[in-house]
Amino acid sequence: MGKSAAKKRQALAEMAPFTVGIEDLTHEGYGVARRDGKAIFVDGALPGEQAECVYTARRSRRDEARAVRILTPAADRVEPQCAHFGVCGGCALQHLHPTSQLATKQRWLLDSLTHIGKAQPNQVLEPVTGPLWGYRRRARLGVKWVPKKGRVLVGFRERHSAYLADLRRCEVLDPRIGGLLEELAGLVEALSIRDQVPQIEVAGGDAVLALSVRVLAAPSEADLARLRAFGKQHGVTFYLQPGGPDSLQPLESEPPMLAYPLPAFDLDLLFQPAHFVQVNAAINRQLVERAGELLQIQPEDRVLDLFCGLGNFTLALARRAREVIGVEGDTHLVAWARHNAAHNKVSNVAFYAADLAGDLETQPWLQGRYDKILLDPPRSGALAMMPRLAALAAQRIVYVSCHPATLARDIGELVHHCGYHLESVGVIDMFPHTAHVESIALLVHK
Repeated sequence: MGKSAAKKRQALAEMAPFTVGIEDLTHEGYGVARRDGKAIFVDGALPGEQAECVYTARRSRRDEARAVRILTPAADRVEPQCAHFGVCGGCALQHLHPTSQLATKQRWLLDSLTHIGKAQPNQVLEPVTGPLWGYRRRARLGVKWVPKKGRVLVGFRERHSAYLADLRRCEVLDPRIGGLLEELAGLVEALSIRDQVPQIEVAGGDAVLALSVRVLAAPSEADLARLRAFGKQHGVTFYLQPGGPDSLQPLESEPPMLAYPLPAFDLDLLFQPAHFVQVNAAINRQLVERAGELLQIQPEDRVLDLFCGLGNFTLALARRAREVIGVEGDTHLVAWARHNAAHNKVSNVAFYAADLAGDLETQPWLQGRYDKILLDPPRSGALAMMPRLAALAAQRIVYVSCHPATLARDIGELVHHCGYHLESVGVIDMFPHTAHVESIALLVHK
């Protein structure tokens, strides 16, 4: 730390605590207050509370503070279930009642639509809800050998720094791994390459849990034996990743396959540890069903599924439509989507690899008409596809989003320039206790 930064930190520490009333909540879960006409983001405080705070940063446009005492608790404040809440950066809202979490996320979503998209839905859908704890089947866990502590840490970053939080367990992770963080740290600590393991990726199917260990040096035979013994004892399957994602290799010659079912559609989807799947299996099942309901799929429909991944929506929609076309930028995922179609004996689908933000003039799947369209893009949204959607002029579009701002931006394009109106929108509780907002929107051609 430089002398200037140290002086600023010392000056903040010497400032007296102050009391403010919390008026709002930011999209990152910080309480919003005002003091002397200036906004303050207060960590640990909720709307409606009076909080005693100390400054953590002073900036030209806004300040930052931490609540050291809640003088008047909000009615919807609850006791966090996790002992590490407030230190670990994995969750931001455990101190807020789950019902209020959903109401807050719905407000964030509608505010984004109003201010960014300049659009309002005819109907706000009931939230899709599911398990509040132990739901997270995908995660990237940081790993760090800390000589000063004499041990390895495994978990998420601290809320206000790049350091790993000192976690014993995680309440939102799949229980098969959430209660094993100490044991997993002990395993890495016993390896000869304990200082050469920066992360472990978690990927959970219904029957199999895979742990992909990033290794910067080759493990010894003794290391491999320890990993195998741990896997056998705790029922997990290990993979090693010495380089990029393509270098991932199973520790065993014939590892059990990762899979998750979609019972309403008689589907069993296979995937590999590095593949994208929705983190919350229970919510994903409901999300796929709701998407089909909103699209109102008919037996004669031809459907387009953009950003289709390994076929999560595509194959389900194909159970009810005449034909479904899935398009995805990752060629490896396209190959697995085809594999999943064959595995489930779904023959009325076709998959294409294409960069959906690039030049699509020669793409064969853009020929012909579509009755319904579904898209589930990454956080960056699908702005480049909006003119294409306008030209296709499908009756209904369902947009699944993990970022309200880009959803609102794209919906604004569809509503104001592409001939659609926003029929309905709703929150999907994919990430309870975090500030992440998953949502679904239905647009109908005018």
